[in-house]
Amino acid sequence: MLNVHAHVLNHDFPSFIAKTFATVDPGTAYLPNWHIELIAEYLEAARLRKINRLIINMPPRSLKSICVNVAWPAWLLGQDPASKIISASYAASLSTKHSLDCRHVITAPWYRYLFPDTRIAADQNEKRKFATTAHGFRLASSVGGSITGEGGNFLIIDDPLNPEQAMNAKRRDLVNRWYEHTFATRLNDKQHGVIVVVMHRLHPQDLSGYL
Repeated sequence: MLNVHAHVLNHDFPSFIAKTFATVDPGTAYLPNWHIELIAEYLEAARLRKINRLIINMPPRSLKSICVNVAWPAWLLGQDPASKIISASYAASLSTKHSLDCRHVITAPWYRYLFPDTRIAADQNEKRKFATTAHGFRLASSVGGSITGEGGNFLIIDDPLNPEQAMNAKRRDLVNRWYEHTFATRLNDKQHGVIVVVMHRLHPQDLSGYL
């Protein structure tokens, strides 16, 4: 089966998303839809540096985190094991879950078959951060948390606020200032580095509205 489908999975990101879903949520039916194809198209444009800022607004339970925060980092590291990815969500537990799901994909037999050059380094294989032998990595952080000393070429913010936080003006302002003064400064290449924000809208002045 891998021999038959390897070329498709290696070159077609929507197919890779479907395989990722089957890996992290086995037993649940995957329902392909046009919005996943569209997200994949824009994320691939970001990988190729055709765009370097992207906001994706979607309601909950639309596979946005699977697409952007699990499949895409695995895809980036497969295409270039030296990719440096930093991801943040409103809660450390949520960030860690996405990190573990992504690592589960990268260590799956089918992924290792597709991308034999992408291997997790034995000395940097933790829940929040795992690195490749090519010195790429995926780092998970929480919104508002410190990421001092870390830099990436792909930055992802996945749901920076939960509904309760979004109703608090101080919390919204904290997230927006953290984005400007901490998170966005972590780009290694300010001109060509990529920042992707994916979230469901919660308030006119949430991070999407602010940006």
